[in-house]
Amino acid sequence: MDDMRVGVIGGGRMGAGIAQVFLAAGAHVTVQEPEADAARDRIAKGLAVAESKGGGPAEEAMARLTMDAIPADADLVIEAVPEDPRLKVEVLAQAESRLGEHAVLATNTSSLSIGELAGGLERPERLIGMHFFNPVPVQELVEIVVTKATPPEVLATAREWVERIGKTGVVVNDSPGFASSRLGVLLGLEAVRMVEEGVATPEDIDTAMVLGYRHPMGPLRLSDLVGLDVRLAIAEYLAAKLGPRFEPPRLLRDKVAKGELGRKTGRGFYDWP
Repeated sequence: MDDMRVGVIGGGRMGAGIAQVFLAAGAHVTVQEPEADAARDRIAKGLAVAESKGGGPAEEAMARLTMDAIPADADLVIEAVPEDPRLKVEVLAQAESRLGEHAVLATNTSSLSIGELAGGLERPERLIGMHFFNPVPVQELVEIVVTKATPPEVLATAREWVERIGKTGVVVNDSPGFASSRLGVLLGLEAVRMVEEGVATPEDIDTAMVLGYRHPMGPLRLSDLVGLDVRLAIAEYLAAKLGPRFEPPRLLRDKVAKGELGRKTGRGFYDWP
């Protein structure tokens, strides 16, 4: 990958993680992020942790990182901004206007329609979904989301990129929530309802899924890690698209209203240091 140029729009937790895995694979990466210093620090810390666990030299990878606007010669540009459709369309269109016709655009959305996001582009067939999972350096899966307009060569290239960064790709046709979010959110919402109804504590619900079904993490702890505000926004979107089975429970709405968003605020269904 040493001749590949990747752009990442957004340097938060997800964007930094995406940048890290491409840097670790040998690509040249440019991250477009207003808070550039904070994003650079996230990437540097992630690479240092990886090096301490047997990964490649962090300093060497950081030498291939640039904090700037997306370069015109990028082969792949991945959008990793918040789940706001208007914002995503805006940044994707801006990136497309700078890129050559060979470039592939990807969105890291976990639920929004790829076809709808592509509607604001001049070359909509060049947009693909590449849904990474948090934390990106650790999680093995990337959901590759295609539309009816996706050329076979774009899908083949996306598969190759995912493989070269050491991940496993699954291909999903464009639909609300794709496969992973649709199933994961449904399980998480039912776990919230169980807490709301007094069926069991969050700890016991999560332990039941970890030990009984071999999930690596229970649905409520996972919701805290993702962010309850993010869970709520996805649930509202899926409810609007797929019906009332995705309607968010009152308890979830109340926690978000109180600012109890999970790990990032120190409290959700669990207390976080």
